Amino acid sequence: MQQLACGALKKMRTELVDGKVNYFLLVGDQEIPMNDLIGQPIRLNFQGSINCTHCGRKTKKSFSQGYCYPCFKSLPQCDQCIVKPELCHFHEGTCRDASWGEQFCFQDHYVYLANSSGVKVGITRGTQIPTRWMDQGAVQALPILKVSTRLQSGQVERLLGEHVADKTNWRKMLKNDVEDLNLAEVRDQLFAQCQDGLEALENTHGLQAIQRLSDAQQIEIHYPVLTYPVKVSSFNFDKTAEVSGLLQGIKGQYLILDTGVINMRKFTAYQVSISA
Repeated sequence: MQQLACGALKKMRTELVDGKVNYFLLVGDQEIPMNDLIGQPIRLNFQGSINCTHCGRKTKKSFSQGYCYPCFKSLPQCDQCIVKPELCHFHEGTCRDASWGEQFCFQDHYVYLANSSGVKVGITRGTQIPTRWMDQGAVQALPILKVSTRLQSGQVERLLGEHVADKTNWRKMLKNDVEDLNLAEVRDQLFAQCQDGLEALENTHGLQAIQRLSDAQQIEIHYPVLTYPVKVSSFNFDKTAEVSGLLQGIKGQYLILDTGVINMRKFTAYQVSISA
């Protein structure tokens, strides 16, 4: 095998072209077109060190996908409200970095429905459409609401999450155990079920702050996979330094090998080499 790159791992960059996903693995300063390697044997080797993606400090353990513990405890992008935006505490004056919060949290966010392992509700910034959906392995997606702040997106997601899932079953997603859905019909049902709650949020934040996207179009996403696994077993660099096998496809942020799967995003900041 020939070594293609060596360095700090980052989540794969994606492109959606005519409904099909192109993947690019970022290792150090190099970018590898991964679609070209599907059907070939590859090998990933963990070099034994992890360097914080923010400060570069060497760390024995990665927190919040690539950070050392001090950065995890101090950076606003590692706060609990990133995972649960309804817990945003900017208005309380306790944001870890107010200037970062103003830039990140006070911009348009979208509430969406996606079909990755069945219907789920999620949120994303407008700049992350359709990247967010590809990262989750969604085969169908539909934006349903546009809101003005991250806090509002979390409040809406929590309301709708009383009726649909808000997480992906990653094993079902990787098996492609997914039925086609009409997400516009699901949206209309949710709006009817949550009418009182949505009106309450509109009254609190204003009609312009929470806008329903009744005319949005559902998109279909196709992944470069030759063979989906019947049984899913995952690799972990913390337990196995070398991962190798025939690359059978890519979905979400997972490489699908004939020997198992590995989540590239999970190992952000790990020093690795890749050969093919």
